[in-house]
Amino acid sequence: MGFYDPEQNVNQYIEMAKGFDGKALIDILRTYMPAGASVLELGMGPGVYLEILAKYFDVTGSDNSDIFIERFRASHPDASLLHLDIIDIHTDSKFDCIYSNKVLHHLTEQELKASLMQQRNALNTDGVLFHSFWKGEGREEMQGMLLSYYSISQLKHIIGDMFDILALETYSEMADGDSLYIVLKKQPNEPLHPQPIADIRRVTYNGQK
Repeated sequence: MGFYDPEQNVNQYIEMAKGFDGKALIDILRTYMPAGASVLELGMGPGVYLEILAKYFDVTGSDNSDIFIERFRASHPDASLLHLDIIDIHTDSKFDCIYSNKVLHHLTEQELKASLMQQRNALNTDGVLFHSFWKGEGREEMQGMLLSYYSISQLKHIIGDMFDILALETYSEMADGDSLYIVLKKQPNEPLHPQPIADIRRVTYNGQK
């Protein structure tokens, strides 16, 4: 059972995340993607960002928590939603862009690399990834969830030659320069296949939505 399967944890997260709508990052995304492009959001949570993305793109939301998906579907019956793990990303669909906001920092470096490989395989030709992270070093646990901080050099090392880096910038969310966003473009070569990871934790998404 994931952290966001108990309903009380879902309610706690929604309360904590009030006031964060992510529009500034979505405005940056719009400079890279044309209107109507197909966008998959990883770790949609309560769907605050998904609703903003839907104003500009053909969106599909995803999460590893049935509660988040069921709640959003109840108020948005026509929404395209997938139950996805952020490491495996098992889907036959292809997208122009895969987006997340403070989601992938729940992964170790090895898990993040595996996730990026799977995301690459789910992109259309010339597809783009857009993700944000907490900037820093090391790891900590918050309420039983892993929180990994990433530096610019770490992210560059993890990405290697999987993608072209279009942007890797610092921005401020809760404190000056506390966050990073990265924009990656798919390179036109063969699909990548991550090595098996022992004891993968099934995680949903971050701490600030």
